[in-house]
Amino acid sequence: MSAATNLKAFGACPIDWNMTPEHAVTMYLEWGNNDWHAEYPPVRSKDDYSMYFVVDTWQEHPVVRLVRRNSEAAVDLAEVPLPQDLADGFRAEYGKLRGIFEPTPAIKEWLRAEME
Repeated sequence: MSAATNLKAFGACPIDWNMTPEHAVTMYLEWGNNDWHAEYPPVRSKDDYSMYFVVDTWQEHPVVRLVRRNSEAAVDLAEVPLPQDLADGFRAEYGKLRGIFEPTPAIKEWLRAEME
């Protein structure tokens, strides 16, 4: 299955393009760590969830994951390898760091196009 085919299935989903892995931890794993006036208000129930993308660099080639997170779990809905040019740009910015990162603006642009 190609990245475009895989991501098109999520084109109508409410993706939070500003959600970062750090915001997700604050909201869903550290309840009460954000206030009602923050960009993301506190989670009130298990029904509150976010869908967002992360870049995973734990393997040799970076992948993008679509995550659905609530207070009970984080579920990977899709995983697609980054095209080589985007992977190279990401590595130029972050080096060989391994972890879970927010997508760069270029990656977000590519994801939006793939979801159309």
